Amino acid sequence: MNQVQVTSNLPGQPSNVQFHNTTHQQGQLVTGSSSIPVGVTSSAPTPVMTLGQPGLAIRQPIPSSGQSSMGVQDTKVLDKRRLQELVKEVDPMEQLDDDVEEVLMHIADDFIENVVSAACKIAKHRKSNTLEVKDVQMHLERNWNIYVPGYGSDELRPYKKAATTEAHKQRMALIKKTLKKF
Repeated sequence: MNQVQVTSNLPGQPSNVQFHNTTHQQGQLVTGSSSIPVGVTSSAPTPVMTLGQPGLAIRQPIPSSGQSSMGVQDTKVLDKRRLQELVKEVDPMEQLDDDVEEVLMHIADDFIENVVSAACKIAKHRKSNTLEVKDVQMHLERNWNIYVPGYGSDELRPYKKAATTEAHKQRMALIKKTLKKF
């Protein structure tokens, strides 16, 4: 869990922001903190995540190698053991190569990161500093056609009947006419 604390906010000077990270690593609780000035960027292009309250943008680099800024391994959404369990549910005889497992875990992590990032943008658009289920749900429905069961939306989705064209009706009539002959 990341907690953000602004320690100084003088005009014309970058603010110092402290990030307190708490993670679990092999049954141990590891806590660390780092202080970075806002607005300071590295020369290498790194993905960033924007945190903070409305009017306060805090840019925190996201490590790309799976290591956090304190050298602690980040928890993954999908680990190898769980991936193997999912594969066994689909086909008990299937075995995945190590490279395939790594790619699937990377895709899952990227998907989660992209969904959360887009949902944060939706929450920001609502002028809220709280990410809610409806933000994630809206992104999944609009961009991925994924409807999450159990989290009903306010509006009911009407069933869209496909419009049949005149050409389609003529083809169907010709098919029916041909079938009646036999």
